[in-house]
Amino acid sequence: MRAGSNLPAVGGYNQAVILDAVRRAPDGVSRVEVANSTGLSAQTVTNIVRRLIQEGLVVEAGTRGVGVGKPRTILRLDPMARLAVGIHLDPSVITIVLLDLAGSVVSHRRLRTTSTAKASRTITRIVRGVQSLLAEAGVDDSRVMGAGIAAPGPIDMVSGVVLNPPLLTGWHDVPVRDDLAQALGMPVILEKDVTAAAVAELWMDTAGERNDMVFFYCGTGIGLGMVSRGEVIRGFSNNAGDVGSVIVGGVPKTGHRRWRLGNSIMPRLLVGDAIDAGIIAGDADSMTTAEVGAAFSELAGMTDDPRAKRIVGAAVADLAEGLLILANLLDMDRVVFGGPFFAPMREAFLQRVPPLVMGSPSYTLPHPITFCESSIGEDVAAIGAACLVLDDRLSPRPQSFLISR
Repeated sequence: MRAGSNLPAVGGYNQAVILDAVRRAPDGVSRVEVANSTGLSAQTVTNIVRRLIQEGLVVEAGTRGVGVGKPRTILRLDPMARLAVGIHLDPSVITIVLLDLAGSVVSHRRLRTTSTAKASRTITRIVRGVQSLLAEAGVDDSRVMGAGIAAPGPIDMVSGVVLNPPLLTGWHDVPVRDDLAQALGMPVILEKDVTAAAVAELWMDTAGERNDMVFFYCGTGIGLGMVSRGEVIRGFSNNAGDVGSVIVGGVPKTGHRRWRLGNSIMPRLLVGDAIDAGIIAGDADSMTTAEVGAAFSELAGMTDDPRAKRIVGAAVADLAEGLLILANLLDMDRVVFGGPFFAPMREAFLQRVPPLVMGSPSYTLPHPITFCESSIGEDVAAIGAACLVLDDRLSPRPQSFLISR
């Protein structure tokens, strides 16, 4: 919970602080409790709450008795007062969601595509999908604050350009942010997909449990979203999170082959290993993403086949070694797994990775790490893209104090 300021020049910041305090109290909160938690004066809270009620963002929702004295009026967010669109551009599927202020999905749809589809055609399909989604939801455009789009990296977030994602052919230097903004007639924010997933986890976490975490995204590709002290780590160019280059595996004297983490646990490559071992039929290189997903689930379910167990076991060991490196490097408190390809490996990752990481003699942290699954589901990147809009418009930001000359 951020503290507010009683300085006269920070009304916008204080409004965001109070709105954030109300949002983080799903059962409602009184003006007195808001003042106590934010450090703002009772008069400041009263004035800003009045304005938030007038704008339709906050409503009074009955009273609550607290011992002797007059019952306190309870404030709650009006979730449908404002909405945000979230889009996840994946090599195999486009996910579009409409989120309310509380982070609940109002409407949702998926559009199938291919990694070789032309960028211009895909953008047109996204625009039509968003327009159709809003029409079906019966939402007034004036309530939609904007759209966020989560895309595979690398991206140029400043110019809003998707640079050259390895799994999306034909997406070289595509100004997706501006193209979408012009076509949709609303502000658009571009973010790397794994970072968007971390934003979603942080935005939905009202208890503060994910303030120091990494989000391990398992989709068509893999990646890592990082949060430290409640702030998402984006890196110098906003492209942090590429863990495919982390080297794991055996040491040379053992004769074991070293792997890049991405090569060792990407679903398509694991399916390729299973095909090479003769336990799954097909050609991993020519399979569609849907076919890879089905084969990946089949591989994960072969718990009695020693060849499948060996492939899955090697992937678990590599993942654990990679996370061990990151744990010692980042001093994280929690690892959250998610993404559309995580479910088949849920049991293997959640049961076998934690003891391998924390039981390693190389584990140096003085505290345990919590390993868990995302509570948001496989659409976490799309939901995170919408949360970017909510966060940009509604979250308190200390840099708003800066005065430009």
